[in-house]
Amino acid sequence: GLTPPALYRYFPNKYAILHELGRRLMEAQDEAVFAWIHDGGLNTQTFEETVESTLRLQKEVNEVTRAFPGGAWILRVMRVIPALKEVRLESRELVAKEVLDALRETLPDIAEDRLVTATRLTIELMFSATEMAIEAPEQADNITQEVCFLVASYHDRLRQNP
Repeated sequence: GLTPPALYRYFPNKYAILHELGRRLMEAQDEAVFAWIHDGGLNTQTFEETVESTLRLQKEVNEVTRAFPGGAWILRVMRVIPALKEVRLESRELVAKEVLDALRETLPDIAEDRLVTATRLTIELMFSATEMAIEAPEQADNITQEVCFLVASYHDRLRQNP
């Protein structure tokens, strides 16, 4: 309901608007991840439990993104506009820290450097899957299931080969 001149009283340019929208979208996604961690999402013992838990998270993040006004477009611009890259990276670092802290408890026998790498890789993989699911809604279920299978396979391998 704002006119463009009124909007530009609060934001110096369109990139500042996109930056704020990107920050809010990333915050909403991050909150879904934090709630999942808090609810024990990483406390799984079997491959099947890990797939199911990861599937719950991925579906939630996808839904948060779909429900966010302009969510698909915000993801697109954050990918192509260098000035918005920092928003995505800040979010990923925040999520990585929380996931890593929880994984240290879940997988205590894994070397720290390996756990850091595993955390970063799985977070990026799942974020990419969200982008793919939003871009191709007709393939969203398959993309979501496959990425969760990949993440669970990785975690299962970590458990078996610390």
